[in-house]
Amino acid sequence: MRVLGIDPGTIRLGYGIIVGEEQMCMTCCGVLNFSSKKPIETRLYSLYNELSQIIAEHQPDEVAIEEPFVGRNTRSALAIGRAQAVAMLAATNQGLPVYRYSPTEIKQQTTNYGASDKRQVQEMIRLQLGLPQPPQPSDAADALATAICHLQQRRLEFNISSKLRA
Repeated sequence: MRVLGIDPGTIRLGYGIIVGEEQMCMTCCGVLNFSSKKPIETRLYSLYNELSQIIAEHQPDEVAIEEPFVGRNTRSALAIGRAQAVAMLAATNQGLPVYRYSPTEIKQQTTNYGASDKRQVQEMIRLQLGLPQPPQPSDAADALATAICHLQQRRLEFNISSKLRA
């Protein structure tokens, strides 16, 4: 299974593709950067086009997207929600199923601790994927963590359904 993980944002959107069932392997990761000086609609349009190209090039089977964290900055959460919606549209437009995970779920699945900081997440991603260095920047690492979270969730669901059928 090939999963595209997305850490949404309207200025920086992280993406990462992981292949694997039992053994996971990173195919690619990166960040799409957009100027904060451009109007939001222009950034969202560019985000859609660039994500659509990534999907077409790498042909993922499923897409996992991090949910926005709504803290003190509601304006930021709204912008992230817009980027999330565009990412969902780009995936759905190419016939891909989309799964969403909260930041706490992602950290729990990847580090076994739902309040891990960015460095802990990056180091666990490095270990789980056998990378020589932690993935950089943190937006790309968060996208990889989202893809790993999804693969582990799918594995858990498969194991539970297998036991129920037995």
